[in-house]
Amino acid sequence: MTTTTPAATLTGAPALAPLLARGALLSPLKRPRPDADFPRTRLVLPGLRIDLARLAAYERVCGFATGADALPVTYPHVLGFPLAMRLMSGRDFPLPLLGLVHTSITVTRRAPMPATGTYELTVYVESLAAHRRGTEASVVTEVRAGAASGRGAASARGATGTAGTTGVAGVAGATGVAGATGADPVWESRSTYLARHRTTAAHAAPEEPSAEPPAPLPALAEWPLGGDLGRRYAAASGDRNPIHLHPLTARLFGFPRAIAHGMWTVARCLAEHGTPDAAAVRARFRAPVLLPGTVTYGAGDGRFEMRGGDGRRLHVSGEVAPYPAA
Repeated sequence: MTTTTPAATLTGAPALAPLLARGALLSPLKRPRPDADFPRTRLVLPGLRIDLARLAAYERVCGFATGADALPVTYPHVLGFPLAMRLMSGRDFPLPLLGLVHTSITVTRRAPMPATGTYELTVYVESLAAHRRGTEASVVTEVRAGAASGRGAASARGATGTAGTTGVAGVAGATGVAGATGADPVWESRSTYLARHRTTAAHAAPEEPSAEPPAPLPALAEWPLGGDLGRRYAAASGDRNPIHLHPLTARLFGFPRAIAHGMWTVARCLAEHGTPDAAAVRARFRAPVLLPGTVTYGAGDGRFEMRGGDGRRLHVSGEVAPYPAA
């Protein structure tokens, strides 16, 4: 992206519920294709502080240790998600929000991120690309240390954050600090979202070479998942997509039961695996996790995965490495 890309500075994080509703209403009007135009605006939210109570709830539901003055490696995705939803629910975003599938995420964390710091978020749609099953959008989230990072926030991690009025998990509000626009991000991610549709020869993606399913990694833990997991993660993250909340609402979208959030599956694996202070993470979402159920966590040689309780069905796989690579 060039420096001439337009930027829109927000004074607070958007509320997710109206964006989900808008995206659902506009979905039938979308005609996805990889050569469609897409919004080029970068959304910027400066002066962001963390709601420590909501962060602690996220840590508990995902299995991270609580109380440390450090954000879990996956938490900035939660902070940036409302901005991504504002872009993807808009009229000028060509893919329908209904049925959009989160297929992968890569994360680069260059340094530890204090939970009591101040940050600036930037989110933008990077590209559209042909996929053998439709069109895939790439959405980038960047987090920079704000000008007042480490100051003007709660002095101790145990303090309770002040909830804002936006309904967004973990956001205590914008402080009005201009932030550090132009500085290198301390954290960035790239998520891909797939809209399935019939492809034509002109828009077809190159055939991917067939690959054998990866052999299971050594199983290290088995986790029973309650039927309320989706609701608990939704309360902590703000992502109240109905497919995660209840069997009845999940059935409206073709699922026999509620499914776990994909980002919960990655966060739970990384909480168990651990990550260096400066880390590069890659993960692919393979299949939904039905709730309630049982899953198996496996890991080895910097890789991790979550499979069904019988070890057969692969739900998520990924890898963790130090940043920069040795």
